[in-house]
Amino acid sequence: MIDGVEITPLRKIPDERGYVMQMLRADSPAFRGIGEVYFSAVYPSVVKGWHRHLTNTLSYTAIKGMVKVVLYDERPKSPTHGELLELFVGDQDYKLVTVPPGVWNGFKGMSAPEAIVAVCMTNPYDPAEIERLDPFANQIPYKWDLKHG
Repeated sequence: MIDGVEITPLRKIPDERGYVMQMLRADSPAFRGIGEVYFSAVYPSVVKGWHRHLTNTLSYTAIKGMVKVVLYDERPKSPTHGELLELFVGDQDYKLVTVPPGVWNGFKGMSAPEAIVAVCMTNPYDPAEIERLDPFANQIPYKWDLKHG
């Protein structure tokens, strides 16, 4: 686990009309406030990452399909500096991933025709507070390739 990252199981509440998928409530320990909520569609095998926010806390889940979420802790004073965390999130394992500022993160689409990720940020999007890296440039010790066995 990476220091400050929280994984919260989420509920799908079905009935004869369909289902409700909970994400965040103001009385949840994972709730840090809402500055912006958006949805990101990702096609199979596409990687969206790496990025890290300098001030925003992110809370996200896949509301359709599955994604592979990868986090990397490069914060110099963190007790988990250098740690990687790989999670699978979505229809088959519905949970909320809360990512503190400074932790690199990204996700890869695992479902056809697309997966949809819901993202809640504590502050509105500001391009000045986000940093990005090429997901395949090897600055972070992770390969997004399919792993067999």
